[in-house]
Amino acid sequence: MKKVRTRFAPSPTGYLHIGGLRTALYGFLYSKMNGGDFILRIEDTDTARYVDGSVQIIYDTMRDSKIMYDEGPDVGGDFGPYVQSERKNIYTEYAKKLVELGGAYYCFCSPERIETLKDDAGNMRYDKHCLSLSKEEIEQKIANGEPYVIRQNVPESGTGTYYDLVYGEISVDYKDIEDGILIKSDGMPTYNFANVIDDHLMGITHVIRGIEYLSSTPKYNLMYDAYGWERPVYIHLPPIMKDAQHKLSKRNGDASYEDFVKKGYVKESIVNYIALLGWSPKGNVEKMNLDELIQNFSLEGIGKSPAIFDETKMKWLSGEYIKEMSDVEFKEKAYEFLKQSKAYGKYDEDKLLSLAKGRVSIYSEIAEKIDFLEEFGDYELELFENQKQKSSIELAKDLLPKIKSTLESLQDWNNSSLFNALVELSASLEVKKQALLWIMRIAITGKQSTAGGATEVADILGKEATLERIDYSINKVNK
Repeated sequence: MKKVRTRFAPSPTGYLHIGGLRTALYGFLYSKMNGGDFILRIEDTDTARYVDGSVQIIYDTMRDSKIMYDEGPDVGGDFGPYVQSERKNIYTEYAKKLVELGGAYYCFCSPERIETLKDDAGNMRYDKHCLSLSKEEIEQKIANGEPYVIRQNVPESGTGTYYDLVYGEISVDYKDIEDGILIKSDGMPTYNFANVIDDHLMGITHVIRGIEYLSSTPKYNLMYDAYGWERPVYIHLPPIMKDAQHKLSKRNGDASYEDFVKKGYVKESIVNYIALLGWSPKGNVEKMNLDELIQNFSLEGIGKSPAIFDETKMKWLSGEYIKEMSDVEFKEKAYEFLKQSKAYGKYDEDKLLSLAKGRVSIYSEIAEKIDFLEEFGDYELELFENQKQKSSIELAKDLLPKIKSTLESLQDWNNSSLFNALVELSASLEVKKQALLWIMRIAITGKQSTAGGATEVADILGKEATLERIDYSINKVNK
């Protein structure tokens, strides 16, 4: 049995879109679950769309997401070069061979003539005009330096049929496929030609790509058949939708892996969520690291229906990863986001992170969870009025001086001792614990809701600041 070899072949046209990363991930997972190889190939023949720096973005994204390839431009391998612009001579050789085999032909038509072939809707379908040129005519035109392209010779009738492992048997009438350009006038190949040559020469056994190639695959198969090569196994993936009507698209500025990392998503959760876009694991287990994804991945779980990108669900998944982190790991990964908060540098870092951990789903939420520590100021007295907590302004007037006295006498200032002291105070005063703690939290934060309870906040603020805020609130309720 042949060793499984899959590939990811992005074009360097900007950031690595979520849809592209999913294609890479599925190719990686399928190769690894079968003990095979995963290859990275850069398809940069469309020079008009090339964006400087994009190749490095592809390398960095794949390394950072740990979707690592066995062969590629920057790691080498036995089937290079792995960059299409470095393989021009290979394509020229195989294009000439395809012409000899009758699968392609030289076309010398001018752009002006091509324009006349467009219909009222602006669609162009080449009319095989140059297919009838004799060998001598072709040689003479080339000798005269006339510009030309090489077009695929698609049968005018018949049907191209193949089997896809997700969508089953696919058939396309050849009359619906144009004689597309394989080699452009500048000598560079189009995607339609280069991907076939490269996939064969690189020994790719399974081609995993988006559903947009489902209907064009028969024209690739015509080339495989003309050369007498074995066709690869095809696995086309359902589209990723922004919503029920709109496809997630790089052209629409939809997010990349890098964007979500900058937003503060746990990196492993991004990869984990992308795996679930179109694939349903057995047992409905959703949280899986990369090793678990390899163990559980199966083509049977890939659906035919479009997958809706749900950022809320990805955020939930990110939060699940955060919950399982040790304090040390959380600090290491969240520190850059902690530095963006107003509270940074003013309180104990470990206590700030402890307050945030378990209350955030993505690291960028840290600031909004802890900035209240630095936002204390004038607040509405009505916050003390809370029927559910059995609290009132009058009760606050009575309790705040007693809370202050208890805290002033406290030797050990930490969350545990603060909590125990206030529970004892509420019992001695025969006041509901939740009422006393509610009043203290309003008194030291001026907010109805905060990350952490009254004693957690007091622990972070420290004794001096806590007592100052209680003094402020005593004056406020007594005005």
